[in-house]
Amino acid sequence: MIDVQRLRVLRAVAEHGSFNQAAAALRLTPSAVSQQVAALERSLGAQVVARSTRGVTLTPAGHIMVGAAESVAAELEHARQQVARLGTGRTQLTVATFTSGGRLLLPAALARLTADHPRTVVHIREGEPEDTLPLVRQGAVDLALAYHFDGPLPVGPGPSSSLEWTPLLEDPLHIVLPPGHRLARRDALDLAELAAEPWVLGCLKTEAYLRRYAERAGFDPEVRGTTTDYFFARSLVAAGMGVSLVPSIALAPEIPGLCTVPVKSPGPIRHIGVAAISRRDRPHVTTLIHALREQAMLHTGR
Repeated sequence: MIDVQRLRVLRAVAEHGSFNQAAAALRLTPSAVSQQVAALERSLGAQVVARSTRGVTLTPAGHIMVGAAESVAAELEHARQQVARLGTGRTQLTVATFTSGGRLLLPAALARLTADHPRTVVHIREGEPEDTLPLVRQGAVDLALAYHFDGPLPVGPGPSSSLEWTPLLEDPLHIVLPPGHRLARRDALDLAELAAEPWVLGCLKTEAYLRRYAERAGFDPEVRGTTTDYFFARSLVAAGMGVSLVPSIALAPEIPGLCTVPVKSPGPIRHIGVAAISRRDRPHVTTLIHALREQAMLHTGR
């Protein structure tokens, strides 16, 4: 039988990339962590980590076992919530979200949830997908409103098969120009047409996308600022600091004088959705996901 504590230790090693850091997180000694991993390998008859001077990485068997560890942790957390509900009659629901998606979709969806399940106590955690999606797999949050660009979901180490991804809407990025800009009247723009412009951006991942595109197009963008808030970035555009690249759902509230121009197709798109683990015995999770889908359809006019 596989020891649950050994799976917990392996999951920490995968998350931190070293025995020392995993030991600090678990409040164990590095020797104890190494012994737990070695014992797991003996019980499996397979190596789960590859050790080197640069740290440790998961083997294919290790990826499988980290996925199992995530599933076990999520099931135990679900069981804990069910036991707590027996004593209080109340269901705890933790929802993670990124800022702009939460502002657009969550308020009305939560109103629907509390109307249908009035004894559900909701907790909100704000964060980016690379931080919140692993928490869903671990059972630390029940569902996450998240997004990704053209790559896979940033779910962290281990397989993502335990997550159920429900697409909600596509969120194209637009170019935001200051008042009176020479390109403000264009119907659409190629990012390469702005190669000489300074940029102020509202998200590190938007900057990463811009730099990947610019490298392919043969220019090096001058990024004068990267913020964590798209409204702040647009305010800097209005102040004449540069141009910006902003998702469509983050273009409100309007700032007078700014001009918004679509990126020529195929332009960058954020794919927004909601991630959860199995909805078995969790009707409140199903209700919230349905409510989020309704809000997304209202926003897109479908």
